Amino acid sequence: MDEIAGYNIQRWKALVRVNALFTRPDWTLDAASARAKLDPEGRLGEIVGKAVLCLAGGGGQQSAAFALLGARVTVLDLSEEQLQGDRQAANHYKVSIQTQQGDMRDLSRFPAHSFDLVWQPYSLNFVPEARQVFREVAQVLRPGGRYQFSCANPFVSGLMASDWTGDGYPLKHPYQEGAVVSYPDPIWVAESREAVPWTREYRHTLSALINGLIGQDFVIQHVSDYTDFHPDPAATPGTWDHFTAIVPPWLNFWAAYQPPVSELGNQR
Repeated sequence: MDEIAGYNIQRWKALVRVNALFTRPDWTLDAASARAKLDPEGRLGEIVGKAVLCLAGGGGQQSAAFALLGARVTVLDLSEEQLQGDRQAANHYKVSIQTQQGDMRDLSRFPAHSFDLVWQPYSLNFVPEARQVFREVAQVLRPGGRYQFSCANPFVSGLMASDWTGDGYPLKHPYQEGAVVSYPDPIWVAESREAVPWTREYRHTLSALINGLIGQDFVIQHVSDYTDFHPDPAATPGTWDHFTAIVPPWLNFWAAYQPPVSELGNQR
C-alpha cells in the first residue's frame, strides 16, 4: 500500500464515521427508482444477468441499485467501512453482492474479460494517473463492454462555491495533469466535519482523459457535464445551486471497449 491509498483509507474511514453523504446506503430503492438513479439519460440498456463491477464504488448505493435490476454485482473499494455499507444494503434488499477490498489501480485479481460493465462513481480524481486506471479497466472488460465513470471537470477542479468574489468564481489553480487539489468538504457532504482529512484530489486534464481512453482501445460514446443537484442561476451567489449553474463541477463519460481482434490474445 502506498501513501495515496493510505490517505484515502483514513479519509473514508472518517467520512463514514460522520455519516457523510456518499457513505449512506440507499434504503428506498425498487427496480424503477434504481434505474432512474443509475441511468437518468437512458443509456444503460438491459443488464439482467450482466456482470457489473462497481469500481471504487462502495457505500451501498450503486451496488444495490444494480442488484435490484438483476445484474451480477461485484464491488471493489479501498474502504472496508464503505464495503460494509454494500453488505448492509444487500442484506436489506435480500440480493447477492460480492465485495472485495482493493485499489482501483490494480485489478489483477480479476481474470481478463470478467465484466460486461465497469461503473465508477466519482473516484478517479483520488489517484494521480487516470491512464493507470483505464489500463486496468480495459483488462477486465469483455470486448464490447462499457465503462461509465464520473470525474471532476478538469478546468474548474478545486473551485468552490465559497470562492464567489461578488463578480464570479475565479479560476486559481494551475491547469496541470496530476496537480494536487486539496480542500475541506462542503457542508452538504457532512454537517459534522470534525477530524475529517481534507479532500485530496489530482487534476486530470481533458486531453489526458480522452487520450487515455483512446490509448486503451475505448470508444467514447457520450460525455455530459452533469450534476446530481439543482443548478439555479437565480439562486443566491455563493450557494451550491448558483455555483453549479455557473461552474459545472463534474463530467460523466460513457465508453465502449473495442480492442482490435489481434490484441485479445495478449491480455492477461
